[in-house]
Amino acid sequence: MLLRRITQHVKDQNWFAVGIDFAIVVFGVFIGTQVGNWNAQRLTDDRAVIFTERLLSDLREEAWAYEHLVEYNRDVLVNAERTVDALSGRTSLNPETFLIAAYRATQYKFLERRRATYDELLSTGEINIIRDTNIRQTAVMVFTDTVPDLVMDEGHDSEFRRLFRQHVPAPVQRELLQKCGDLPIQVGDYEGIQDSLEYSCTLDLEPALLIEAAEALQSAPNILLEARVRFADVETAITDLVINNSDIRTRILDIAGRPTP
Repeated sequence: MLLRRITQHVKDQNWFAVGIDFAIVVFGVFIGTQVGNWNAQRLTDDRAVIFTERLLSDLREEAWAYEHLVEYNRDVLVNAERTVDALSGRTSLNPETFLIAAYRATQYKFLERRRATYDELLSTGEINIIRDTNIRQTAVMVFTDTVPDLVMDEGHDSEFRRLFRQHVPAPVQRELLQKCGDLPIQVGDYEGIQDSLEYSCTLDLEPALLIEAAEALQSAPNILLEARVRFADVETAITDLVINNSDIRTRILDIAGRPTP
């Protein structure tokens, strides 16, 4: 109808009316565009709030997981040093205590990274939807950092771990796992990660079997050398996590509302 009216005004050479009609068209297009922009911005703002909350939740869990990894490796280090001292003759441990220490020296903590939100933002090219610069930069630092993954891989691939599994009888390994393995911990429980591996335990096995297992491990080829390597690797891992990664650690703990130890 508007087009027909404009056409008629042109035929009548009523330029004033044509001008008014043209202004109405331009104004209508402008308002339509603005409404579209406002709706798009509202949707973007809603997505920003949702993804920011999701990313914050992931980073809070990452902060806890990071501290769990630090504390767990400290427990492993204590036992690795205890094992090295026993194997080198610096200290004397009874078979049960030696086997517990050696078993715990083989342990490593696998923690699944909480990076689903970050990966989604990257894949869709929407990382800048996170308007808080600190949250965005911290997420990039945390999820591009390879140190936690390297620490976990190093523990899994430890030669000392392989030697232990080769030489200690299966019943002893099963008993160690059941009685002296990782304590179950709820995600976010910071108190629970303290001494989650280094706690008092006993093995319900015959003394003869414990002696046999301890002697088998002590006679394994290069066992002392590999125990020393394990000790050094774990000590280096803790240094990387605590000192070399101090900025990352401080940032995620701050986001989680936790003080840096």
